Amino acid sequence: MILKNLSKRYLVSGEYLPVLDDFTLSIEPGTITALVGPSGCGKTTLLRLIGELEQPDEGELVKSVEERGPLSYLFQEPRLLPWHSVLHNVELVMRPWYPEKEERIARARDFLTMVGLSDFTTFKPDQLSGGMRQRVAIARAFAYPGHMLLLDEPFQSLDTNLRWALVNAFLKLWNAEKRTTIYVTHDVPEALLMADTVIRLSSRPMRILENHTIGTPREERSLGSPEFLALQARFYT
Repeated sequence: MILKNLSKRYLVSGEYLPVLDDFTLSIEPGTITALVGPSGCGKTTLLRLIGELEQPDEGELVKSVEERGPLSYLFQEPRLLPWHSVLHNVELVMRPWYPEKEERIARARDFLTMVGLSDFTTFKPDQLSGGMRQRVAIARAFAYPGHMLLLDEPFQSLDTNLRWALVNAFLKLWNAEKRTTIYVTHDVPEALLMADTVIRLSSRPMRILENHTIGTPREERSLGSPEFLALQARFYT
């Protein structure tokens, strides 16, 4: 997918606020691309343009045939349906593609098992902790048969241990069901451990300060290694 010369402005107090101005980026299919930048720089706007929830004022998104298909969102809050069980929150997103209920239920159970919730399938969302609800949201995002995942800071506002547990749960599913993933965050260590490519962004109007591909396999990455300490220092400057 290519984001080609995108521009986006919003009318604020009678003046146009430029968020993107002639922004170009190529996304490699089947990889995780992290967009790292300061709060308010336009990361979520860019994600909404990619998901076609908004249209650019200028420029275009060039997508392959596969990339024009359905896509999944994973937000900072889980956005589960409170009247449905955990199992049915995951199962229902598959209904247009899997007409047999038994197959949908089996697939939903598989996804929930992979995020460690096999014993909670009959629970309602309000019976779960915040971290468990986000695990359900992760399972649901992968259950939806899209070719692309858009993540808008889904692991923020969580304590450190829970955040890394959710990152690991996400990567476990991603390794089993690889999809082109575009991931918005302002957490540099998280991006360096998760992504294949990390894009460092400026404040508004947003531009690319650095485009870094990480060659080290995820299972061999360590935030305490000289390589990653140097990367963190560079990305924080």
